[in-house]
Amino acid sequence: MNDMTSRQRVLNLFSRKPIDTMPCFSGQGMVTVPAIEALGIRFPQIHLSAENMAGTAIKSMEMFGFDSAVVPYDMCTVPEAFGLEVSIYEDAEDILYPTIPKKWASPEEVVIPEDYVRKGRMPIVSEAIEILKERIGDTHAIGTWILGPFTLAGQLVELDVLMKMAFKEKAKVEALLDRLTNLIIDLGRHYREMGADYVNLREMGTGADLLSPRMFKTLVQPRLRKIFEAWSSPKILHICGSTDLIIELMNDCGAEAISVDHKNTLSETRKKIGNDILLLGDYDGFTLPSKASTQEIRDAVKACIDSGVDAVWPGCDIWPDIKPENMTAINEAIRDLGRSPTPAVGRT
Repeated sequence: MNDMTSRQRVLNLFSRKPIDTMPCFSGQGMVTVPAIEALGIRFPQIHLSAENMAGTAIKSMEMFGFDSAVVPYDMCTVPEAFGLEVSIYEDAEDILYPTIPKKWASPEEVVIPEDYVRKGRMPIVSEAIEILKERIGDTHAIGTWILGPFTLAGQLVELDVLMKMAFKEKAKVEALLDRLTNLIIDLGRHYREMGADYVNLREMGTGADLLSPRMFKTLVQPRLRKIFEAWSSPKILHICGSTDLIIELMNDCGAEAISVDHKNTLSETRKKIGNDILLLGDYDGFTLPSKASTQEIRDAVKACIDSGVDAVWPGCDIWPDIKPENMTAINEAIRDLGRSPTPAVGRT
């Protein structure tokens, strides 16, 4: 069971080389309240310094046996670097992720500074990746993520405005998406240079319950292809929500791994995409770590594996306020039930 280091297990998975057992990791946020409390800080502070960001990622990894650590934790770092105001909720006692109270009124108003990686909290994310590389880079994988162009656009311009303009003033939306696509290519390369082993492209706002398959094909897919053509491996595409109707389009974007959430029908997805691409998913990252029984956890993990995933991932960020025994049980079930070969990855 312990023939490989966590880092080897994750990187071998992405290379589709044999592994000893299924890794426990994600391409979304995996920070937990027990880890935050163990370091004596509050939730808002994890976003405000590289030491807090990296430290809580490592502590969460260590406490629950993850094979990787992932930063950052919120979706506002890039918009903040562009100059938008971000609410961090520094005085809040509850779990409140940063938000953007006021966005640009239209796509053509969006300003992208040339030195955005040095503005706002972007240097914190870069430094956090460097800290992870220094402290755990020899033994564990380091992950990060970037919003896809359409989802990032929705953080800059109100989503309902963006949706309407996609029909009535499509050229203006496309012009912004093209600018963001080029930025995402550069940012992904930057994070890899800082020490990230993998970058997950999270095009979260383009599921079929939000965007029609036709709109996905014309507006989103060409830009995802451009990003993946420019990035080095591994290449991961994650989309939340209902993806059954667009899974074949996702499979034709150039990613080597597809990540979906629990609204996806995994078994049908595996049939549609075949066995030559990694499928990652798709337990409920809120309910399972915080409310499920031990048997429900094991059943959920088994259902994912039986449906053909190559790694059992949460469908989105793990909600931080987990029950420690639940998170431990999830990862134990993944390792225990994940010893057999999966459709795209063999076993040692």
